[in-house]
Amino acid sequence: MKWLNKMKTTVLIGSVTLLALTTAACGNSADNGAAQNTGKITLTMMHPWTSPNVDNEVYKQRIAAFEKEHPNIVIEQDGVPAAQYKTKLRTLAAANNLADINVVWPGADLQPIASGNLLEPIDSEMDAWSSILPEDALAGFALDGKQYAVPTKQTFVDIIYYNKEMFASVGYDYFPATYDEFIDAVTKLKAASITPISLGNKEKWPLQSSYLSALGERFAGSDFLNKVLSGEAKFTDPQFVKALGVIEELTKLDAFNTDANNMDSVQAQDYFIQGKAAMHISSSTVDSRIRIDNEQGDKFGIALFPSVPGGSGDAVKSAGVVQYGIAIKSGLDEQKQQAALEFMKYFVNEDLYKELISKGVVVPAKVDIPEDASKYLKEMIELTGNGTSPVFDSVIPTQVVDVMQNGLQAMTVGRTTPEELAQEVQEAMDRKLGSK
Repeated sequence: MKWLNKMKTTVLIGSVTLLALTTAACGNSADNGAAQNTGKITLTMMHPWTSPNVDNEVYKQRIAAFEKEHPNIVIEQDGVPAAQYKTKLRTLAAANNLADINVVWPGADLQPIASGNLLEPIDSEMDAWSSILPEDALAGFALDGKQYAVPTKQTFVDIIYYNKEMFASVGYDYFPATYDEFIDAVTKLKAASITPISLGNKEKWPLQSSYLSALGERFAGSDFLNKVLSGEAKFTDPQFVKALGVIEELTKLDAFNTDANNMDSVQAQDYFIQGKAAMHISSSTVDSRIRIDNEQGDKFGIALFPSVPGGSGDAVKSAGVVQYGIAIKSGLDEQKQQAALEFMKYFVNEDLYKELISKGVVVPAKVDIPEDASKYLKEMIELTGNGTSPVFDSVIPTQVVDVMQNGLQAMTVGRTTPEELAQEVQEAMDRKLGSK
């Protein structure tokens, strides 16, 4: 991965490596009929943009702007909270009842939907994006030589936000560079009556995506997850069990807030911002809330998980994935398909990427840096510019991810061990591989 030649004008930012069925997901037939009678085309769109992240607001504003500039096209939105979104997408896909336009994830999440011929290939339209989106940014949204979606942003999931003042108070004027220093800092913070880490794991994904993606890289290396998929490695391998063991050790050290499994990810951000914890581990996107839009942003630093003893991975890599691919349902009539393509080309373009950059969001595109790009964005780019490792749930099948998420939550309350969880997840993986 090549990163920005020290922030020259043109930049490549990023690289790749509920359950309820609602009529809103595929539109209301009566409303559609009324729209058609008035000469309007109604397109349904399902997305996960319900939280107060800055990029979510940008996306929704662009939908509104599109409707204003295209009064003949109505975008009927079905906003589903991120924690339930993938489950609902799978459920609708299984019923062949997707919305007209869908937000999709790459890799393991895209594969069953695309292979089931539920999404429309967009190869003939790629001239609209080929000049600004590099091949590695598009690769995760392609299958069997066909392109099914274009991404909106690049997310690094394992950013450690830390309170510089709290760390200094226990003797650390820098973020720990080794695991032993990290545990020492956690121990000293706890002894000083400071909650070491703000965790909101109610939605279950933070420990899996933000924590385990980083720990898996440090202990087992960047190729471990793909080796598991091919049967060359197992979750029960010692190095990965050690990665799971970090969650157990942090639990035993009381490193997390006591209500971690009852607090959601946004509440955990607030807990950290309000000075109630020394660290918060989350995505690069929330930098906007923690530092860019925060008058006290300078007191917070960013770091990656430190090196671990005997680890097989790379301590300077950040776990990243291109996200929020925009895809069109297959089988639409010609009028709706053309309207959906018109929306895609308006929604995902250079203006979107520039606007996201101006808000401090990392994007996977080659675009000019706006003059108002945040200093914090530049710091984020530097931190994450030394190689990208895979995100756990962008590689591993969703059914196996669910088992991991439930097990990690159980580990934080002492109901399972790293060894037991590794065995349970590997059994789920074996079942999944055996079903192919």
